[in-house]
This record gives sequence, structure tokens and C-alpha cells, in this order.
Amino acid sequence: MAIGSAGYQRVGASAAERPLRLVALTHGAPSAENREAVMRLVDGVSSARPSGDISITFVDAAHTDVATALAESVRDPEAVIVPLVLSAGFHVRTGLTRGIDRLSGAGATLADPLGPDERLIDVLEARLEPHLDDNVSIVLAAAGSNDPRAVRECFETARMLAARLGRQVTVGFIAAAIPRLPDAIEMVRAVHPRSTVVVSAYLLAPGTFYDAVQQAGADRVTAPLLLPGQSAPAPLVDLVLERSESRDDDWELED
Repeated sequence: MAIGSAGYQRVGASAAERPLRLVALTHGAPSAENREAVMRLVDGVSSARPSGDISITFVDAAHTDVATALAESVRDPEAVIVPLVLSAGFHVRTGLTRGIDRLSGAGATLADPLGPDERLIDVLEARLEPHLDDNVSIVLAAAGSNDPRAVRECFETARMLAARLGRQVTVGFIAAAIPRLPDAIEMVRAVHPRSTVVVSAYLLAPGTFYDAVQQAGADRVTAPLLLPGQSAPAPLVDLVLERSESRDDDWELED
């Protein structure tokens, strides 16, 4: 198959003319594979927006203050900041929001996270296609979050994927939320003991979390949404561009 929002607010120049800063949040220092995969997305966005000022910041959310890292990396107060995350957990709703508030001037804006969105389902479906048959059970592997809204967004993605595929999709989390991925896999095996358990990796790129997915005990694991050595899927490029032209006015700071 071919693989390839929010309220809109203008501040000064149009969104397409303003500097675009993509922020990739990693859990641990990003590996060379992770960086290369994410850079493929940056390349795709740059090609689709050739007149724009586009840059990328990698933030190790596990060992770095996200707000400080953002404030120190963004030099243009009119920047549009797109978090390359699939759901809006604590690091987005609090860390990046505080980082925006620390920037000089009042023009920088924070866009929505990437998910949930049908374009992500496009890529997940394409990754799953080689593995689908009548004897397959699917588990969606998500990073997990302490923020219940982010958890609900992952379950919504699973619902959307199940509707697209016409079959059940079980959710398993790598960290912070339940059910944990190994438990979800074992639960599916208990209910469907003769099925092949395929984990759909709902992760942006290779890294610490993807390593955990591969070790969780599934029969097969799909690739993450981005891969080194491959062009970014067109739906992901389109999604980032749309997010860069919109923003969510509902971010709330949380302690």
C-alpha cells in the first residue's frame, strides 16, 4: 500500500516562513542508528519545505532537563517547535512548554505531538503487511507514560489500527504504564495459544525502547516508523509539515 491538528494561530510571519525546530526526545543518548533515522525525516521535511529554516535538536529526556535543553538550543524567538513524539506525555506538556516560556520574546509556538493520526496508521499498516495472515495476533508496543492522557492516546491509536485492519489490536507498554509489553504478549498467547504474536512497534526510530521491544518475547516485531538508510515515509513528512502550521492552545503546565 502507499504510505504517503489542531487550532491554527498566526504570530508575525506565516508558519511556512518561520524557522522550524524539530525536537526528538530520546530516553538515553541517541544512538547513531536513531540519529540517522530521524535525520531522514528532517531531510524529507527540508525537501518539502525548501525555503524554510529547518533544524533538529536531540534531547536525552532521561538525563537532561527538557525545558533547559530546549531554551538553550532555540535561538530564534519566532520558531515553530514540533515535538517528534507520538503522544503528549510529561516531557511535552511540561518540559517543552516550560522551555518555550524561557525563550526570549513571545513568538515561539509549540505544535501538537504527531499522534494519534491516520497517517501514523498508514505507516503501521505498511510495516505489518508482510506479517498479516489469519493466524496472527497483533500487539501495539508503545513507549508508555505517567500522563493518563498520553496513555489514552496510545489506546486510541490501537483502536484506529484495529479499525483499519479489521482485527483486534492489544496494547502493551514498554515503561510507566500497564499492561507492560511482555505481559500483553503473554496474555494474547493465553487467549490465542496457536497464533503468531506480531508486535507493531509504535516508536519513531530505533533506540533503547525498540531494543526492549525486540526482547519482549514476541514471535515477530515490525520496524519502527523511521529507519536509517531509508527515506522517511511520505505520510510522516506530511504530518510534520501539518503540525508545523498549527498549534495547540491547550498545553497546561504541571508540577
